Amino acid sequence: MILTIIILILIGLGSSVLGALVGIGGGIIIVPALVFIGINLGMIEGMTPQIAIGTSSMILVITGLSGMLAYGKSNQVDRYNGSIFLIGLVPGAFVGSYASSYLTIDSFNLYFGIFLIFISILLTVRDKIKPIKMFQNPKYMRPHVDKDGNVHNYGVQPSIAIILTFIVGFVTGLFGIGGGALMTPLMLIVFRMPASIAIGTSMMLIFFSSMSSAVGHAFQAHVSYWSLLLLAPAAFYGARLGAKISHRFSNDSLVSLLRGALFLIGIYLIIQTVI
Repeated sequence: MILTIIILILIGLGSSVLGALVGIGGGIIIVPALVFIGINLGMIEGMTPQIAIGTSSMILVITGLSGMLAYGKSNQVDRYNGSIFLIGLVPGAFVGSYASSYLTIDSFNLYFGIFLIFISILLTVRDKIKPIKMFQNPKYMRPHVDKDGNVHNYGVQPSIAIILTFIVGFVTGLFGIGGGALMTPLMLIVFRMPASIAIGTSMMLIFFSSMSSAVGHAFQAHVSYWSLLLLAPAAFYGARLGAKISHRFSNDSLVSLLRGALFLIGIYLIIQTVI
């Protein structure tokens, strides 16, 4: 019991620190961790993929709120364009939360494993892909001043943004990942947002999309509240710590560490389906 408590606290703290540092929220770490210790090791009674996903969604509400408040103080949250993203993201997350009920442990391991490998590849190439100019309509261009006083001009075309974010939201609810792992590269590549603003804005998106996903999962009793009580405080302070120390670390080294871990976890989950 004591060991389980310690592990859950470390999962909440570690995932939220890393998630806040690179703008992904930490759900891609929490979900496989809960599945592993809860199902594979049998340390959490009654754990299922759906409960791991629902519990992760609840945690990401805390992580997203904490990170959003911390980044908001340094003007790294684009509230205007973020609100446009939420029009598609929130309903998509709610629909995805109900779609997750069809996942079995084998299908979860397979699909989530493939998804993690996809994210690791996306993190590898995201800095090598030049921002797409075709979505930059002068009609929607708006200036945003970052924490250093630099003015950035970029735009979000609402119709395109809503369609893309609904898809991201669906995946968010399906896997309980918060959406940051997909939204951050999307904001960088498609909408040409500067990295510091994209990471801060992603925490706002994680907060609202995870809230939508969490409500859907709560209606279906897909939450381990005992695990939540241990994970939530650690995640709250971890996200604040991650945002606070983000300027002290090389983003490239953090992303390299994360993508390597995700790739290995993805391979492990896929192997689990064939053993």
